[in-house]
Amino acid sequence: MVEALRIVVIISDPALVSEGDEQAQAIEERSRLLRIGLLEAGYNLVATLPADVFLTERLAQLQADMVIVDAESDARDALEHVVIATRDERRPIVMFTNDNDTRPMNEAVAAGVTAYIVAGLSPERIHPILTVALARFKHEQALLAELDSARLELSDRKLIDRAKGLLMQRQGLNEQAAYARMRKAAMNKGVKLAEIAQQMLEMAELLG
Repeated sequence: MVEALRIVVIISDPALVSEGDEQAQAIEERSRLLRIGLLEAGYNLVATLPADVFLTERLAQLQADMVIVDAESDARDALEHVVIATRDERRPIVMFTNDNDTRPMNEAVAAGVTAYIVAGLSPERIHPILTVALARFKHEQALLAELDSARLELSDRKLIDRAKGLLMQRQGLNEQAAYARMRKAAMNKGVKLAEIAQQMLEMAELLG
């Protein structure tokens, strides 16, 4: 069963390609197959939007779960708008293009694109491509959350150690007694130990 994703497709400026030329026909065909594949797979295609400065607000209003970029790899402005629009509220980004040049591919992935799909698009490939892209995105977000948690834990530990050292120096306590006093204060106030440590350090700096 397809996950009920709200998908927004982003297209680059059509004026970049001359109407009627071979590249324009290839882009038009890819876009058609993409829409067919999304609808046949049961995805909720909520909008097709241009890549412009209003993209951040539009994605928020539409509550988009996934962004699909339907553009040529050299359409850097389009990709830049998408990356900026999803910077504060991360979403999986899947890019479909006809250009198999690896340089823009690497740049796109480095910029935050979850999946970069080159040429040969067929409607039946849409579902497995988006399923894998979503799984990869969730995995990456979980790793980032773990990293943020580890950084916060390390930062808290440093605060606690500094505050504990301060107590040991000024109150003549050993390490165990200093820690016990901080822990009791945190419990009495119903706050985290790191918050007590931060308050202690700020007070010490204020009093000199």
